[in-house]
Amino acid sequence: MEKTGNKILLIMNPRSGTMQAARYLVDILQMYTNAGYCTTVMMTNASGDARRFAIEYSRDADIVVAVGGDGTLNEVIDGVITSGSGTVIGYIPSGSTNDFASSVGLPKGIMDAAEVVLRGTPKNFDVGCFNGRYFSYVASFGAFTSTSYNVPQNLKNIMGHTAYVLQGIRDVVNIKRIVAKVITDEGTPNEEVHEGEYLFGAICNSTSVAGLLKLDSFDVDMNDGMMEVLLIEAPATIAEMNEMVRALLDGSLNAPNIKFYSAKNIRLRIETDTHWTLDGEYEKGSTEIRIQTIQSAIRLIV
Repeated sequence: MEKTGNKILLIMNPRSGTMQAARYLVDILQMYTNAGYCTTVMMTNASGDARRFAIEYSRDADIVVAVGGDGTLNEVIDGVITSGSGTVIGYIPSGSTNDFASSVGLPKGIMDAAEVVLRGTPKNFDVGCFNGRYFSYVASFGAFTSTSYNVPQNLKNIMGHTAYVLQGIRDVVNIKRIVAKVITDEGTPNEEVHEGEYLFGAICNSTSVAGLLKLDSFDVDMNDGMMEVLLIEAPATIAEMNEMVRALLDGSLNAPNIKFYSAKNIRLRIETDTHWTLDGEYEKGSTEIRIQTIQSAIRLIV
């Protein structure tokens, strides 16, 4: 990218994933120094730190670089938007699944991703707003929803993606039906209403959800002002269950109890004790959930 300034704010979660990113910190700083940047490093110690750092300091930086998993990126995005700074965001993914990074085509290698911050191009991306809280790629409830935040960090560090798969299988065994009414693009010609018992629901802007569900075969545009809505109704028979599992495994989503479509605004009336995840992190639910798509809300270097 064409350099517009000389200050980088690097916000790192040293405990994300297999904790590899911190080992490359000196090399990253040397790369950015050689490119003419003065880099400030801030290490997170607890949930909310990355958001707070982005709110307080992003206005003084030309680029804010998130180093960590999808949860760290979520906080940085939320902080940058909340601050109103409009600062360009870079991302060095170092989590266990890195769904968002996969969707935007960022390299898996730490140093390769660090170089993208210097050589890449800022691109506009939509962001979702969940009852006032921003998220970058998914808000979900039901089966698999607890997978991201219930897998112990040490197991994530040892087993990576496999840990999510194992936890997901356990979730299916203990599946809970959630009563919900989903209204999309209310009051417009595109309005749709779905009501029933669901095993899983996701409002996403990504080609991968929880490291388990892949939407690669669909034309997902991450800056079209729309979110993808995925609803999986509870099957009534064993045959429906088998068809649903097949449709999820082959990625077609072609089953009677699977609804998949796009919408700009989503309103849900749902059981009060339903837990959600935003970009893989726990989020407390409520009886009424409103999700809006904020088009071109961020500029991310890809």
